Amino acid sequence: MRLFDFFDYYAQEFGHTEYVIYGKKALTYHQAWLAINKLANAFISSGLKVGDRISILSKNSIEYLLFYYAAAKAGVVPVPLNFRLSPKEWVYIINDAEVKLLLTSAFYQEAIENIKGELATVTQYIAIGSTEKQGWGDYHSWIENEPITPPSLVITDDQDVYQMYTSGTTGHPKGAILSHHAVTSNLSQMSSFMEAQRGERFLIVAPLYHAAAVLGSFICAFQCGTIYLQEDFIPSEVVRALSEEKVSRAGLVPAMIQACLTYVPDIAKRDFSALKSIVYGASPISESTLRNAIEIFKCDFIQIYGMTETTVALTALLAKPHREALEGNPSLLLAAGRAVPNTEIRIVDSQDNDLPMGATGEIIARGPQLMKGYWKKDEENKETLRGGWMHTGDAGYIDKDGFLYVQDRVKDMIISGGENVYPRTVEDVLFQYPGIIDAAVIGVPDEKWGETVKAIVVLRKGETANQEEVIKFCRERLGGFECPTSVDFVEMLPRNPSGKVLKRELREPFWVGYKRRVS
Repeated sequence: MRLFDFFDYYAQEFGHTEYVIYGKKALTYHQAWLAINKLANAFISSGLKVGDRISILSKNSIEYLLFYYAAAKAGVVPVPLNFRLSPKEWVYIINDAEVKLLLTSAFYQEAIENIKGELATVTQYIAIGSTEKQGWGDYHSWIENEPITPPSLVITDDQDVYQMYTSGTTGHPKGAILSHHAVTSNLSQMSSFMEAQRGERFLIVAPLYHAAAVLGSFICAFQCGTIYLQEDFIPSEVVRALSEEKVSRAGLVPAMIQACLTYVPDIAKRDFSALKSIVYGASPISESTLRNAIEIFKCDFIQIYGMTETTVALTALLAKPHREALEGNPSLLLAAGRAVPNTEIRIVDSQDNDLPMGATGEIIARGPQLMKGYWKKDEENKETLRGGWMHTGDAGYIDKDGFLYVQDRVKDMIISGGENVYPRTVEDVLFQYPGIIDAAVIGVPDEKWGETVKAIVVLRKGETANQEEVIKFCRERLGGFECPTSVDFVEMLPRNPSGKVLKRELREPFWVGYKRRVS
């Protein structure tokens, strides 16, 4: 199946169903289908060929949603840009992907104007919104006279549907290439547990350059739902939408959930009776935050584990295990769930030998949702996809019931006195400490042990704690080698747009002057 096949069907059969609501604007499926066809024809009229790369730089908008489907119909490949990156990082991604056309909102036009001289392959610049700058086309004028009929190109499901750059927590980001088949396979896999009725509203507020937000928008359309789109994350606006706009489902990262609970004073008084489920992922969630969220929102919670390279989902922790965890089996909250349909998960050692049940090793996966590979990274592809298995770089184990537990990134493992310490294990204990709402654990240099464990924590507003109290709490729950030897208190942890803590930034000050950044 191709990305646009189901959209085309709904536009004809259920054309009056609302596709997207964005502020005071709304489009039905049929209206969106016409706009998608016009945009696809504009890409072709601009001289773009099948396989050419195109980029978009914008906050969430209706045009952003249409962009993916139109590109798919024209056979060109979207390379979405993270608006939180620096212009220098945009230059790297655009040049690396050999982008031919750049579409941007008027807000970012000046920033792009300042780096145009560094963009080696871009030949066309289109702005959404009025523009008077030389060398730029206006989006609405550009598509105005294009046909409303679909392009006649032959597009197959093995063709590239988008190229999404990884978060780049270390080094330059890499462009993961996903096919139509990979994306639609993951949509089918996720639909097995994310069932929705036609016309149900799904809140999309995470940025549409991110894999989870994009797939959230796709799965909503895959089920003929209605996207309730917000430009940016504002806790009060998210809570208002969930309580007043008949939203049935929402996709949020744990930091967003925590912000809603913390910064919206009257959240407990709101009516969330229309809300059926919240899907979360990208980072761990504390038990206290999850309990509070379930009490407030009174809906199902589903956790997704995966990565850009696997479209999105490899595993899912469904609503039932969440309830079981809160009813007496709290260890389940540490699980990332079981493999989604038609997906295999293995735990292996450094030689790709299978490890016994319960043993920790690298998580590798195989299924139709895997990327083709990284753009022009042949050697890395051989390593990352060796044997046809995606080597995630995450460490974890599988229990007797088939639940996957993600311990940490393999590279984030701390070796203290010859013992392996997985930061996630320590962080899970820190999240149990009253008053701690966020935590990260890193290894810092130590002359005797090579590395020791440092905890960096964020306290809930109004709470107090000291290093000795936190260490004592951990010592009662962890092995001696796992226990933090120092604790720093900060107001906020640095995170990338996916919500993952930037541990490289946290480690850097402690490893200055060391030739090796491991023990």
